[in-house]
Amino acid sequence: MTVLIKGGAVVNADRTFNADVLCSDGRIVDIGEGLDAPGGATVVDAGGQYVMPGGIDPHTHMQLPFMGTVASEDFESGTAAALAGGTTMIIDFAIPNPQQNVMDAFNEWRGWAQKAVADYSFHVAITWWDESVHEDMGTLVRECGVNSFKHFMAYKGAIMADDEILVNSFSRALELGAIPTVHAENGELVFRLQNALAETGMTGPEAHPLSRPPECEGEAANRAIRIAEVLKVPLYIVHNSCIQSLEAITRARNEGQRVFGEVLAGHLLIDDSIYRHPDFEVAAAHVMSPPFRSKEHQDALWRGLQAGNLQTTATDHCCFCADQKAMGKDDFRKIPNGTGGVENRMEVLWHHGVGTGRLTMNEFVAVTSTNAAKIFNIYPRKGSISVGADADIVVWDPEATKTISTKTDHQKVDYNIFEGMQIKGCASHTISRGKVCWADGKLDVERGVGNYVNRPPYAGYYSALKIQAERARPVPVER
Repeated sequence: MTVLIKGGAVVNADRTFNADVLCSDGRIVDIGEGLDAPGGATVVDAGGQYVMPGGIDPHTHMQLPFMGTVASEDFESGTAAALAGGTTMIIDFAIPNPQQNVMDAFNEWRGWAQKAVADYSFHVAITWWDESVHEDMGTLVRECGVNSFKHFMAYKGAIMADDEILVNSFSRALELGAIPTVHAENGELVFRLQNALAETGMTGPEAHPLSRPPECEGEAANRAIRIAEVLKVPLYIVHNSCIQSLEAITRARNEGQRVFGEVLAGHLLIDDSIYRHPDFEVAAAHVMSPPFRSKEHQDALWRGLQAGNLQTTATDHCCFCADQKAMGKDDFRKIPNGTGGVENRMEVLWHHGVGTGRLTMNEFVAVTSTNAAKIFNIYPRKGSISVGADADIVVWDPEATKTISTKTDHQKVDYNIFEGMQIKGCASHTISRGKVCWADGKLDVERGVGNYVNRPPYAGYYSALKIQAERARPVPVER
């Protein structure tokens, strides 16, 4: 299939220039002004629009079994919704149950993802430790294209990774050239606060943010950073929601440590007053972890994104419908944690970022696509409009307007956390692997055509880090 995108302005993370873009056999094959369309090519008129790398959402949970239920969004519907919003790749999570063989869990998730309509990859969670986990991490990196491992510092009694697991897994990641990632919340403190609030009779969604205060997140972020510092391994911290975790990341980066931070579109735009909404369904629909915070945290997160101390944006897309959220009607601890957003991330960030002057267009491309591609070692194959890159492209109409609503979106959930938000700027066309999948408000997707994307380790970079770590070891004193 051949597609020619004509008349637009190409916007990469580093520069903007006028050019046509020719795609064939799933790749970008030519970029330049005045390109001619080969016979039979599909021509996309991008006049007055921007041609950007397709979005990469580095944090989704499609079809996730969690808290006694399964997320309503599967890999087919979720990747389709992503394409409708300009996102052409997701990085999801394979999460073994405690004591479950890691390779078995990874293969199970790979099977679920076979129906994806756009490209995908996986982080793999380390939820327990023994010699088999050590070996499986090696297999995943060397044979399965995995270069990142997730650690939940929350969810005591389920998938929480304690310090022993963190140290073992971080050390193994360094050996393999993989990057550890963490969900930073102090699980022991959260567990205690949840029970204390329930004992006082506070059982509604309003208790959720009180049980997970910013201090719990800040402590965990700093602990993970300092463990990574001692072991000399880079670190990626997901869904930073508060000043405390941002300060920990900023301090570490100022000290020369390689720490990367992710922020969710929701945490930039929604505040914690939603948990006090009188309608349980509305409040419960917003229950996720970490929770939405008060406005001063949102302002700080925007500054962190502008300053480059937060490098990526994501959604933590993990949908549960009203009947599933109702499992916690009488006990907030039982409300399945998760919200949607994979379809709306890019448009709300454009409207509230580029549209307000907080972000330039090039910074927008960086935080929605390029930085994730670089951190997870798939750049310039992804995250770039360049010859040889995958033809994952979004044509962006800066003048288009819409009102976000569950009535018109494609996400498989009955509530949208951005419901009613009016935005300006959205995808007119989304091209995945050289095929126009979204045009003029209509999806044209095919079940199962999404490709699994291998992400190689950073071998050379990690070799240097291992030398640094070796030199930093204490020298035994002879007696």
